[in-house]
Amino acid sequence: MSSKLIIALDYPTAEQALSFVKGLSPELCKLKVGFELFVAAGPDFVKSLVDQGYDVFLDLKFHDIPNTVASACKSAANLGVWMMNVHASGGDKMMRAAKQALSDINSPAKLIAVTVLTSMDKGQLESSNVVLSPQDQVKSLARLTKDSGLDGVVCSAQEAKMLRDQIGKDFLLVTPGIRPKGAEIGDQSRVMTPAEAGVAGVSYIVVGRPITQSETPLKVIELINNDLL
Repeated sequence: MSSKLIIALDYPTAEQALSFVKGLSPELCKLKVGFELFVAAGPDFVKSLVDQGYDVFLDLKFHDIPNTVASACKSAANLGVWMMNVHASGGDKMMRAAKQALSDINSPAKLIAVTVLTSMDKGQLESSNVVLSPQDQVKSLARLTKDSGLDGVVCSAQEAKMLRDQIGKDFLLVTPGIRPKGAEIGDQSRVMTPAEAGVAGVSYIVVGRPITQSETPLKVIELINNDLL
């Protein structure tokens, strides 16, 4: 059974990330490469993870004019990544262009959209002139994403049950802001434990520091995978 756990490789260098990955296996988890590591290590690093058999989520949150985002998604797919994302706030034309770009090259890569960052609360949304609550904004952007033909969204686990009920079982819900019981919340505002996220109907959870900064990461991975069964 494929793991629902995606480990965020939040490291500043390829060397540090590879040192951590060396102790893992593709059966235990999937891997997420974000801005910091991608800028530092580049496409070849992503390819190296794919070559080792890992499902890689390239988390670059593309947000630009439709043609630019479409080209970026095509380039990401050519790296062999399992999943990539765009910002839903880029609009339906941008998202449809990105999806079409993947179809044009027969890429099996999953394409999902970011709704509301899990670090944002109501006050931060209001400061960006968004009058909706985080939950209503997530709901609106998730519907736009589905209507645009994408595979799912990034959302908080706290919105997962609502989205699962309203959008259906085949829509992917990928949830960062997951913290094992007793772990520090850090810079996340809307969080859940892995077990709670599983009950809420999430498809995949993203966990970073509680694993990567643990003295016993394999034990934490095992506990999380057991919680998600």
